[in-house]
Amino acid sequence: ISALALKSGNAVILKGGKEAQNSNRVLAKLIRNTLAKNDTVPENSVSLVESRDEVSQLVKMSSELDLIIPRGSYELVRSIQKNSQVPVLGHADGLCHVYLDQSADETKSIEVALDAKLDYPAVCNAAETLLVHQKYPVEWLVEILRKMQEAGVELRVCQQTQKRLEKFTELKLKTAVEEDWTTEYIDLIISVKSVKSAEEAVRHINHFGSRHTDTIVTENSELAEWFMNTVDAAGVFWNASTRFADGFRYGFGAEVGVSTGKTHSRGPVGLEGLVIYKYKLYGNGQGVGQYGQGKREFLHEEIQYK
Repeated sequence: ISALALKSGNAVILKGGKEAQNSNRVLAKLIRNTLAKNDTVPENSVSLVESRDEVSQLVKMSSELDLIIPRGSYELVRSIQKNSQVPVLGHADGLCHVYLDQSADETKSIEVALDAKLDYPAVCNAAETLLVHQKYPVEWLVEILRKMQEAGVELRVCQQTQKRLEKFTELKLKTAVEEDWTTEYIDLIISVKSVKSAEEAVRHINHFGSRHTDTIVTENSELAEWFMNTVDAAGVFWNASTRFADGFRYGFGAEVGVSTGKTHSRGPVGLEGLVIYKYKLYGNGQGVGQYGQGKREFLHEEIQYK
């Protein structure tokens, strides 16, 4: 994070977790000592704070700070977003969905659903809800849920899904409640809901989702394009795991976090997301009054730089 901040021309104030306080001090000292030996970047471009009181003061320093990027628990991020007078970039939770359409391929369904949940459950781009078209083959769904269960996943399913699966007694199903559709488990738990159509799946995602990452598994390319255009999220995938939502996997290199907002940077935020526009105008004494009807005209031509 320090490297990205400095590379993008920013100073950075770091606040690490108290569990790694000594490590944070050592790392910050190493970075600052290195900067002190280099004449191009001031040593104080990187600094470290440790207390909540310092953070409480920082979130009010709108004249001194350009951006806050909170990383941590849902409660921490929400608290920063609520109390900050400085723009905040990031997301509070990652409520990601996998939608299995009736025209999905069996192999792709299994691979995408299992990877999205099992590859690394305790991260924001892991799937938390599996939406299943009511005409999706029940045998395929059973295979997915059986493999999840064998991996230790708790299955929380809607009543319609329970009815579809009632003869598969080897599956240990719990009844999902309304709270499950809004919960980021970051654990070996998944909620499963049957839907009548892709439209219903999208309505569910846009209502309950966190605008992080959602994916559709289907062989219907027209439906896939509609889904990707209609779901309101930073990342929307087709026949691919939600776990691909990552700065390194996007080719950005390191990232400072994931933004679910709709201004400037959205999705994984790397180096490019930490810089902003500046408009430079090279003139020769021109004034706006020289332009208009019957006067000079604006050319608005693209300038080619060599």
